[in-house]
Amino acid sequence: GSGVNVNTYLLYGITGSGKTEVYMEMIKTVLAKKRQVIVLIPEINLTYQTVKRFINIFGERVECPVDHPIIRPSLNSVKMTYDLAQEPEYEELMTVTSHLTGKKINRFAHIHQSTEDLVKKVKMQRLLGQKTASCFQRCVGMDAFNACYSTTYDMDKKLGTNYHEKLKKYIIYCQENDLTVDGAMTDPKGDRGLAPSAQADPDMFLHIVERREDGIVVRGAKAHQTGIVNSHEVLVMPTLSMTEADKDYSVCFAVPTDTKGIKMIYGRQSCDTRKLEGSKVDVGNPKFGGHEALVVFDNVFVPNDRIFMCGEYEFSNSLVERFAGFHRQSYGGCKVGVGDVLIGATALISDYNGTKKASHIKDKIIEMTHLNETLYCAGIACSSEGHKTAAGSYEIDLLLANVCKQNVTRFPYEIARLAEDIAGGILVTLPSEADLNSKEVGHYVEKYLKGVSTVPTITRMKVLRFIENLTLGTAAVGYRTESLHGAGSPQAQRIMISRQSNLEAKKQLVKDILDIDI
Repeated sequence: GSGVNVNTYLLYGITGSGKTEVYMEMIKTVLAKKRQVIVLIPEINLTYQTVKRFINIFGERVECPVDHPIIRPSLNSVKMTYDLAQEPEYEELMTVTSHLTGKKINRFAHIHQSTEDLVKKVKMQRLLGQKTASCFQRCVGMDAFNACYSTTYDMDKKLGTNYHEKLKKYIIYCQENDLTVDGAMTDPKGDRGLAPSAQADPDMFLHIVERREDGIVVRGAKAHQTGIVNSHEVLVMPTLSMTEADKDYSVCFAVPTDTKGIKMIYGRQSCDTRKLEGSKVDVGNPKFGGHEALVVFDNVFVPNDRIFMCGEYEFSNSLVERFAGFHRQSYGGCKVGVGDVLIGATALISDYNGTKKASHIKDKIIEMTHLNETLYCAGIACSSEGHKTAAGSYEIDLLLANVCKQNVTRFPYEIARLAEDIAGGILVTLPSEADLNSKEVGHYVEKYLKGVSTVPTITRMKVLRFIENLTLGTAAVGYRTESLHGAGSPQAQRIMISRQSNLEAKKQLVKDILDIDI
């Protein structure tokens, strides 16, 4: 009745084709005419593009991370944590009842209430590793929630602060909105031989630069931030045990990732530019991936209700150890799930190569399985042996969690080596998909890269590239090097194992048996 012609149009295009840019230009045109626009977003993962953020990759500003071909696979991995939660088959692992609200929530926003919760966490992480063969990025936020939960309770009890209640309100907000939260702990650190307050550049560790009546202003950076570009919120924690001189560095808070002053500089990964070439074969994993970034906090304001530690340096050690323990437990799930996929790909390529009946091939795959399940055993053990904290939440067995992560620093490397061994040298000399499709040389590639005659050459190439991606390509960041350094480098676990091993009690066992009383 308004006399305005209304037409409906469908804009079709594959991911990365630029649909969003078309929409954005249309919106700008309409707004310029002083008219209004309603944008309906069908999936939670698409909300990121509507948020104004500062993201840089290859020296250039990224306006729309959702459609960027290098970033999108990592977003697909996060999306899987939402998708599986909607499937009845996985409901028991992916969802849980919040002890704070009594409502059904995604397990990634849950505070563990039993050893069963701890075990289900590991099983959930293995499942997601199996489904994506990559890092799905929500573990750091979940582990940060649980470490902060018990630590703020202890702080309030001793110091009379009110951090725990503020944290609970924040967690409820994240639960009810099913938010992805980045747990940010690692600082650039500068000179590792100097304390935070002794650095030549004070910004080498994130710190408070101004205290105001309504909050604080912080400056610094957090390195290696997994999934930060795909996160709605960032929960910041101190990176090590602080002293009184480091009070300004003893800070824990949460802010939205589009907060003014936050800048994300996207990290490079091996073979990452293959994602710009348009080949679904050469990327290895065409659907899923992970990412890390350097996150700069350039005079970022944090309101009081989002501050959970502000100078209480004596509790920094507890927070760091608890987060590290939870995250080391996590690796007994996620790395195992990715290992399952790598073992499957290795068995598949032995089929396609015609070597599956060879006894040494069978034995190597058995060894891969043995190593992978050993990792899982430690993840389940530290969960089953968990205990209740003073806050009422449950914490893993720290000794076993560190044993779990110590194994993770080694076993994926051997699993990857065996995968490379079984795949053969063609893994790293394989021509491209463009060569296979070439009118000039494609028939040669088709002919000479054939394995078992019943398997198409392109199928064999897909599996080889998939193994390459996990062992040497973009996914190797998460499966290999992150296995070594993520959740603390190897020596950090050895220090914790030493602290938790209770050698004096073991000595006493011998004395009791031998009647030694000295």
